[in-house]
Amino acid sequence: MGTQLIIDTDPGVDDAFAITLAALGTDVDLLGVTTVFGNVPLAATTRNAQRVLALCGRADVPVAAGAERPLVYPHPHRARYAHGVDGLSGRAEALPEPARELAQVDAVNLLVTLLEAAQEPVTIAPIGPLTNIAALLAAHPGVRSKIDRLVIMGGGLSLGNVTPAAEFNIWSDPEAARRVLVEDEVPAVLVPMDLTVRCAVDADWLGTLRASGPIGAALDALTPDYRDYYRKALGWDGTVLHDAVAVAEAISPGILETERLPIEVDCTPGPSRGATVVDRRRIEVAERAETSSVVDVAVDTDLDGLRGFVLGRLTRGAGDRP
Repeated sequence: MGTQLIIDTDPGVDDAFAITLAALGTDVDLLGVTTVFGNVPLAATTRNAQRVLALCGRADVPVAAGAERPLVYPHPHRARYAHGVDGLSGRAEALPEPARELAQVDAVNLLVTLLEAAQEPVTIAPIGPLTNIAALLAAHPGVRSKIDRLVIMGGGLSLGNVTPAAEFNIWSDPEAARRVLVEDEVPAVLVPMDLTVRCAVDADWLGTLRASGPIGAALDALTPDYRDYYRKALGWDGTVLHDAVAVAEAISPGILETERLPIEVDCTPGPSRGATVVDRRRIEVAERAETSSVVDVAVDTDLDGLRGFVLGRLTRGAGDRP
């Protein structure tokens, strides 16, 4: 049995790549997928997750819908500027219809059921806002022992994308992010956009994926709006698969280099709301509150190796399925 994994997600183009990376892996036991508001509203993120799993031939994987809004404040806007009106560059309906009905329980209840049934600790990869995970840990603290670690795509050490200070996933629900990253004690790896942007892939990479088979071609077909956005953001013809980088670490622990760092999440209403603040000063001089939380923050990787890892798994998997 491979890595036991649950993905909590808000698809999203990069989420679609991340789900596929796990769904095609023969060394991954994908137990379930839960959805959350984020890049687009909950109904769309849920439908997108179901369609991506259908593309991968994974009718065995249950999907449950979760939070439709943040814990405290309304979500100011979606990410249509990058992901398109439906989250998948306006091309969601080109994917297969869902092959399995939506679970009749909500995301938190599905998470509890899957964790309690697992024979060994499970990795959870939250790659959207952390609302579902915060609710899970608050309402069901007994499941902590069944979680091996959280591998979270979110935050920025030195930059943001939705604001100069904040990355989209954390900014979408800072109170939930603080509950998970600062107030809880579940082992966590935070994969920030500082690193995921460095892992950007180019047109040749996408061309190889497109030529690999029906799944690769379908994934590439979801990227036009996203790719247009990243041409502007990067200044060259490439795209950033943020969430796939986190899922790569979830299924291949150690593919990313990490540092244990104290962390805070800014929940104030000012211009730094949603910022992840890590203390990289030497411990001998850093003045930290006793309540400071320490998480493993991904800071580096073999960039070409990471790109090759993701591409190799997607293309091999794409060739194995019709």
